[in-house]
Amino acid sequence: MKSVALVVAAVLAFVTPSQAQQAPVSRDVPATGEPLFIQAGSVLADPSNGVVLRNKTLVIRGNQVVEIRDGFVGEGRIVDLRDAFVLPGLIDSHVHLTGEQNPNSRLEGVTQSNADQAMIGARFARRTLMAGFTTVADLGATNEAIFALRDAVRRGDVPGPRIVAAGEAVSIHGGHGDINGYREDIMHMFTGESICSGPEDCMRAVRLQVRSGADIIKITATGGVLSNTAAGLAQQFTDAELAAIVEAAHRMGRRVTAHAHGVDGINAFLRAGGDSIEHGTYLDAESIRLFRREGTYLVPTLMAGDFVTRIASGPDNFFTPAQTAKALQAGPKMLDMARRAHEGGVHIAFGTDSGVSAHGDNAQEFTLLVRAGLTPLEAIQAATVNAADHLGLSAEAGRIAPGMPADIVAVSGDPLGDVTTLQHMRFVMKGGVVYRDDE
Repeated sequence: MKSVALVVAAVLAFVTPSQAQQAPVSRDVPATGEPLFIQAGSVLADPSNGVVLRNKTLVIRGNQVVEIRDGFVGEGRIVDLRDAFVLPGLIDSHVHLTGEQNPNSRLEGVTQSNADQAMIGARFARRTLMAGFTTVADLGATNEAIFALRDAVRRGDVPGPRIVAAGEAVSIHGGHGDINGYREDIMHMFTGESICSGPEDCMRAVRLQVRSGADIIKITATGGVLSNTAAGLAQQFTDAELAAIVEAAHRMGRRVTAHAHGVDGINAFLRAGGDSIEHGTYLDAESIRLFRREGTYLVPTLMAGDFVTRIASGPDNFFTPAQTAKALQAGPKMLDMARRAHEGGVHIAFGTDSGVSAHGDNAQEFTLLVRAGLTPLEAIQAATVNAADHLGLSAEAGRIAPGMPADIVAVSGDPLGDVTTLQHMRFVMKGGVVYRDDE
């Protein structure tokens, strides 16, 4: 495979020379400069229609696709993917880049600085990009760490996917998203401005998140598995608080997505006009009706359910007793939840909750979605056109078309026949820059 003018300067701070050779980076060229020609044997350019184009050449100039030509054409800068399957860059709608669950997670939460977390996030951002995910939504991290990482990726200072960042989740005092399980004086020190009680206070929290730089508002409508408190998985915000949060966010041009397991919290958030649900473990027929009425997206995060179930039931369980009980309660139910949602016609966007599970393994979610009843094409649509629509990025991501950013990935084999091929990326381009080009 030929990919010329590959330069590793953008990643020297993060990889060794041997790693750089395995993951080359090409410097893109100005819009008036020399084009790059990607010769593609099979192209799923627009996953919404499922049409696979054969023997095409994608013409890239600068950071954009400018043309899709018939046949294998071009001279000069050529990438040979004639025996590969080419897709738009993948989108993960739910990650946590600045950390990863491990036996020391609770200690890291009170010992790592924001700078530490930003640097850790740079490592995981690169790993996510190399797995073929050119866009992610980060739905929970300290403001300083994730906004710095988002902006550094945007400037080209570090390699990573385009990041839609929520920053700190808006949560209730003592609930999922607040700090739990430490000494009282420590918890007072670590409770941030996004923690609130009462409608007016929750509107304040939303406004402060927008002021701090949040692209999207993430809230915790219910209890959660990994908060170290035996507070269950049911609704935690009141209906009035949920309505105030959604109103405040929408007035400031932000979408609101809700972590929600319990059916009461799911349905209350949907009735309040929320834009999407993360997890959705205990959704019911009324939830499905509400999803369909508004065209609201569900992000099932099946990898998170699989991960917490395996950890909590395994010999090396590092969860606390409160976390273990909730993991065993919720984790095994998530696959069936996604199956019922899909059968009910709910719009599904791809999201993994990576940071719970390992970064870079994101494509394993495709296998779980197929196990839940989606076809491979539907699973790919969830990670491209659906996720782009869900995040308000349809003009920037999810398709390969003239005028769109050149976010392009390729695998060997046909993912429409075997979705596991998406776990083995062969080529990754983001914004016209080649980050991976395996022979």
